[in-house]
Amino acid sequence: MNLYFECKSGISGDMSVGALLDLGASQEKLEKALASMKLDNEFNYVISKKAVNAIMATDFDVILPEHHHQHDTHEHEGHHHIHRNLDDVNSIIDKAEITDNAKNLAKKIFKIVAEAEAKVHGKDIKEVHFHEVGAIDSIVDIVSFAVLFDDIAPEKVYFSTLVDGQGFVTCQHGKMPVPVPAVCEIAAAYDLPLHISDNNGEMVTPTGAAIAAALYTGEKLPQEFIIKKTGYGSGKRPYENPVLRVMLIKEKGE
Repeated sequence: MNLYFECKSGISGDMSVGALLDLGASQEKLEKALASMKLDNEFNYVISKKAVNAIMATDFDVILPEHHHQHDTHEHEGHHHIHRNLDDVNSIIDKAEITDNAKNLAKKIFKIVAEAEAKVHGKDIKEVHFHEVGAIDSIVDIVSFAVLFDDIAPEKVYFSTLVDGQGFVTCQHGKMPVPVPAVCEIAAAYDLPLHISDNNGEMVTPTGAAIAAALYTGEKLPQEFIIKKTGYGSGKRPYENPVLRVMLIKEKGE
């Protein structure tokens, strides 16, 4: 079986986790993995069903003790997180009781984000502290995605063009243009196809772009395929249709 990520309404870490859960990836494996990270005092999470334009989607929401967080958005200035660098993040991933495949994928996704942030800020990759993307919520999103993806274990992965918005978002550095600089760097480094829509605001987050970059092969979706199951992951942005659709497909004749 293969997976097709339809990113016409953007892609983020939490949307990706929600879509794979909705597709039937093991929630039990996810819960065990998150418990094994032993970071219980730093976060909680809620998995729920949510209607997005009358379509039922799965919502994955990481909740931090001091506030209700919006995952890897760039709208959390003024909040204090533990600042972690790439070695710190890799150490957390290594200690988690998850498969080697899941660990390798989680590290790959984080490295892609770290490389982009390093380039944007003119720093060495070891100097980058993830005040935005390495905060605990993004670690949870990325590890969760890696565990669920490994559970499904598709043979091939296809992506549509990534559709982002426009305008500006506010972050710790002030106002940033959309697509945000880290997303531009990831798209450039990994030849990700990008389209700018009329939506105002960020639709593709650095974590979402890094997930796509880690799995993107450039292979085109077959002209004909059979859909075995469809999963919908709910986003939290105020734009028109914040939902990521992921299909479990097989090629005709398989």
